[in-house]
Amino acid sequence: MNGAPKRKHAPAYVGSLMQDPTPKTRATAEAWGKKRHLYKPLPKQFRRDGFDYRQIARERNASICEQTWNGCRNPSIAYEVVRVRRHDGFQIGSRFIPPAEVYPRSERWGELGWTFCDKGAAFAKLREITATTGGGT
Repeated sequence: MNGAPKRKHAPAYVGSLMQDPTPKTRATAEAWGKKRHLYKPLPKQFRRDGFDYRQIARERNASICEQTWNGCRNPSIAYEVVRVRRHDGFQIGSRFIPPAEVYPRSERWGELGWTFCDKGAAFAKLREITATTGGGT
């Protein structure tokens, strides 16, 4: 067994043992441009003006909420189909309201929101508005 003497090798390392001098930062919505934000989504359930709302369908920028009025023994149920709108955030005094999706105002009902007593009719309206405008923006 003559030959070259065996040498021990130093341990091999993958990567660098030195730390990067510049710390890494996380990407934020601001890095995507001024118009692109992360929007707080519409709540799945909420209460407004004595009615309870529960989202039962969502397709892109359109939604169906089941509306229940609990002011009597036999609550009536209706279905609201809405084009979901967004705001890019705004300032009220010293408080900033972050970007969010919003339900249409009552003044825009018939244009951005519709109420149906029949669930099938509500789903037909949802299909109609998502087919013609991609859900509306």
